[in-house]
Amino acid sequence: MLFQRFRFNDNNQFGMPVSAWENGKEAVKEVVNKIINQPPIETLNVPDGTGNEELDELIEVAGYSYDPQQDIFISRLHPWQRSIGYCRLFDETASLSGMIIDSEPIHFDYNGRKWMIGIWKGQYDMVTGGEIGLYKGVLNFNIPGISSGLYYRSAGDKELLQMSYTLNKNGKTLFTREGKHWWLTGFKLGEFSQPSELSMDVNITLNNTGMRDAFLAGLRHAGYSDNEISVKGNTVSFTFDVPHTPQPVTRTKATDWVIQKKNKFLCDEFEEITGSHNTIQKKVQAMEEHSPQIYQKFIGVGHKKQSFEILVAAIIVTIIVLYLLSLTIEPED
Repeated sequence: MLFQRFRFNDNNQFGMPVSAWENGKEAVKEVVNKIINQPPIETLNVPDGTGNEELDELIEVAGYSYDPQQDIFISRLHPWQRSIGYCRLFDETASLSGMIIDSEPIHFDYNGRKWMIGIWKGQYDMVTGGEIGLYKGVLNFNIPGISSGLYYRSAGDKELLQMSYTLNKNGKTLFTREGKHWWLTGFKLGEFSQPSELSMDVNITLNNTGMRDAFLAGLRHAGYSDNEISVKGNTVSFTFDVPHTPQPVTRTKATDWVIQKKNKFLCDEFEEITGSHNTIQKKVQAMEEHSPQIYQKFIGVGHKKQSFEILVAAIIVTIIVLYLLSLTIEPED
């Protein structure tokens, strides 16, 4: 019989030798659907924007909003990026798309499922930023000689957590973010930073004591000591400064130097072109008029990273499908 060797167990992981095809293809469908189906864009709880309708629409299509009080771009609750999810390969491809960022994935088991709260900070091409993301394990694959790892989907509306962070640069606050979210972000255009200059004071309120304790176990497993963690009720607080977890192998001194040199050039050019303007509308107009290259970089903020993530997600799905199909030709003993 077709696809007899493997099935997805209750945790959607390759495992026991029982019929796999129905469960397997449903898991693949879930990943594919998350890539191609776009949720509606919410209209509530959005900052005032730039004041320019066309520019706001452009930013919204990219999955972001503009916070004029802090002069930062932030992710919306239902951006198109939500359909992509997360896997470790995304972090490995970040430097290839011009982003030199520290990553801190905190893995934990809760309520029979695998979860990951990821924290990132650093230079995203021509913006300095920080992120907190909440993800739930969907698919665990292990294909020897090809790829392996856990693929996560973004948390759903009923799984959102109250979270906040302050992004500091050399001890001074750049901006703060707070909200009930699955992907809390902030990006400051034209600001150049080394990841080592940045720290994030993080607060995350878990849904209950069970989830809180599971997350605490994940923090400790990642290398955080008890004196680095503060707990008040179900809220866990800590500072993400020097990463405790291994960084992507693509982050080397050589690649960091080359890519950051380019990123600093872009930020310096942005400052030279827009330094005399004090509104985002005038800055965008100045970029468009005086430096099409910088303008295109601005338009692409957020797109490049997600394009790599879509590519990686598609590769993962293809690998899984090919692996399942291979079992029809040469079933394992």
